[in-house]
Amino acid sequence: MEVKSKIEEQAIAANKAARVLANVSTKVKNEALKAMAEALCLCKNYILEENKADMESARQNGMSESMLDRLMLTEGRIEGMAEGLKQVAELADPVGEVIAGRQLANGLSLTKIRVPLGVIAIIYEARPNVTADAIGLCLKSGNAVILKGGSEAIRSNKAIAGVLTEAAENAGIPKAALQFIDSVDRAAVQELIRMDRYVDVVIPRGGAGLIKMVVQNSSVPVIQTGVGVCHTFVDENADLVMAREIAFNAKVSRPSVCNAMETLLVHEKIAADFLPAMLKRYFDAGVKIFGCPQTKTFDTRVEEATEEDWATEYGDLRLSVKIVKDIDEAIDHIAEYGTKHSEAIVTRSYESARKFQQNVDAAAVYVNASTRFTDGFEFGFGAEIGISTQKLHARGPMALPELTSVKYLINGTGQIRG
Repeated sequence: MEVKSKIEEQAIAANKAARVLANVSTKVKNEALKAMAEALCLCKNYILEENKADMESARQNGMSESMLDRLMLTEGRIEGMAEGLKQVAELADPVGEVIAGRQLANGLSLTKIRVPLGVIAIIYEARPNVTADAIGLCLKSGNAVILKGGSEAIRSNKAIAGVLTEAAENAGIPKAALQFIDSVDRAAVQELIRMDRYVDVVIPRGGAGLIKMVVQNSSVPVIQTGVGVCHTFVDENADLVMAREIAFNAKVSRPSVCNAMETLLVHEKIAADFLPAMLKRYFDAGVKIFGCPQTKTFDTRVEEATEEDWATEYGDLRLSVKIVKDIDEAIDHIAEYGTKHSEAIVTRSYESARKFQQNVDAAAVYVNASTRFTDGFEFGFGAEIGISTQKLHARGPMALPELTSVKYLINGTGQIRG
């Protein structure tokens, strides 16, 4: 008799539980989500203690400040996770929603409905809040979930998953529908993404390296998320006061996240009026600037930008700045170096705004607003699984509808095909 690995056993159990969870009522799912939110708050001291141990290990291992920020939990962040679960409970249940229906000429009744994807494997790095977001959204959308977090957050993730799984089970959710892989062995990821017999979709959340590895090695369909080389273009017709506020917020408010700006593009006609004060404000905030030769003339502290800088998701207080001759050069630069995540233009010109939104290929394209809003919570979706940067199945913040597929229901009265 073949001996199964622990991960294969978890995948088999999740697959069986998914069939049960797909038919759990909306009421039971909502009550479970509320119980899970309450459990997070009740157990916050335990979770914070486990997170403290992760933080200490991460510091000893030389983790960067931006990654430490992603890893760190506070009472406020735990309460935010709980609030996200409560919001998901208030959202409409997509399972069973009738998308379309019609009567065919042969008398057959055709109905198209939403159904869960089945078993979703989520592989992520350094952000314990993903554990709660993923469990909540997968539960509400009727999907079993298998979580594989990074080794740097193993204690935090295990604590959160344990608290939520117990609360969900007590509220009537099949325990096996919520699986957490507690191995820190990287081989566990390779094994999980080859479980196409039991796993329906894998979603990697993390840096470009993780996503590339999963895409290249997975036999399970992959939804790519997260890598964000995001730009803000300050047009010649921009309100410069507004532009400075947007450009500062997009970079500095939380530089470690995927919707933070990494490159600032400035129209050459307003560079002299815009950049000196903007650069000073960045430097005062501790931002390190890499710029084109023209940008360097406005502040001697600006370092020369390389080709690599334009394509880099820094994830910290570093920023690339380039002066462009017009909106077409800005659009071309974004097409060359962007990752199809979030892009913004600041302008008072309707024509420029329309041109930018029509010609920039990204999941979210902003006019006169910070890229930092690309987020399921901010879009009113509750929590999110991630920001999809691809075009098949889902794009942008992935919330409940994006975690479903479709099924066609056909009812007849004895029809046969001639």
